[in-house]
Amino acid sequence: MKLLVTGVTGQLGRVAAAVFSQQGHTVIQADRERMNFLHSTQAAAVVHAEQPDWVINCAAYTQVDKAEDDAVQAFTINRDTPAQLAQAVAGYGGRMLQVSTDFVFDGSQTRPYTEDDAPHPLGVYGQSKLEGEQAIREALPDVLILRTAWVYGVHGNNFVKTMLRLAAAGKPLRVVDDQTGSPTWTKDIVSAMAALINQQAGGVYHYVADGETSWHGFASAIVEDAGSVGIGIKTTQVEPIPTSGYPTPAARPACSVLDTTKIRPLLPSPIPAWRDSLRNMLKEYAACAHCS
Repeated sequence: MKLLVTGVTGQLGRVAAAVFSQQGHTVIQADRERMNFLHSTQAAAVVHAEQPDWVINCAAYTQVDKAEDDAVQAFTINRDTPAQLAQAVAGYGGRMLQVSTDFVFDGSQTRPYTEDDAPHPLGVYGQSKLEGEQAIREALPDVLILRTAWVYGVHGNNFVKTMLRLAAAGKPLRVVDDQTGSPTWTKDIVSAMAALINQQAGGVYHYVADGETSWHGFASAIVEDAGSVGIGIKTTQVEPIPTSGYPTPAARPACSVLDTTKIRPLLPSPIPAWRDSLRNMLKEYAACAHCS
C-alpha cells in the first residue's frame, strides 16, 4: 500500500514511517517543511497530489500548557488542517488514520474510558483534539481514530527521556502520584496501527499498554530499570507529590486509563504490559547512539 505519514520528525510519526517501510509499504514521509499544518490548504494539496491509500496523521500540537495561550495554532494544527486532509482523502476515496488522545476526557471517572464514553476536555489541547475528531468524521465518516495516552519512545521529547536526563544530572525527582494512566511505547502503538490498517478498520479505538500506574510509579520504574540496562543515573529515589504540588497552566485528567476491550480482538497478539515495554524501550535507548 501507499501510505502518507505526517509528523515524521515526532516520536510517533518517525517510528510509524520506519516500521511501515520495513513492512514493504510505499511510505511518503511528510515533515513540517513539506506539510506545514499551519497552512491547511497547502497541506491538503500534498494529499491531493499523492493520493495515498492511507493518510496516517501523527502530526499534532501537543504542548498542553502552551496551548492555553496559543489556542489559534492549537486548533489550526489539531482541528482545521486534519479536517482539510480528510476532505482531500474523501475526494479520491482513500482512507485516513487520525491519532488522538486521552485528553478528550476529563479524567473524573474511576474506571477506564471506553470509546462510547462522552468526551469532556479540560483545556485547549483536549478540546482542539476532540473538535479535530469531529471535523474529520464529518468529512470522512469511515475515518479510523486511534486514541492513546502517556506516549514515550526513544525519539523526540517525552516523560521517560526527561526523567533519564534529570536523573543522570543528579537532580531531585518530585513527581505527581495522584494521576493515573497507562504508559504506552510508540512501537506498540504502531503495531496496533498496522493491525487496524491491514483489516481496513474504521471508527474509534483505544490503545494503551496493559496495566496502569501513576506518574510517580512510572518515574520510579524508569530510574529502577535504567540502571539494569546500563543507563547511567545518579538519582535513584523519586518523591511522590500531589497534583497541587506541581501546578500547571492546563489541568490534567486525574484518570487517563483507556479501555482496550474493543481493539483487542483485532490485534495479532496480547497487549504488552506497560513495564515490559518500558524495559524494552530502555534497552533500545541504551544501545542508540543518536537518540539523545
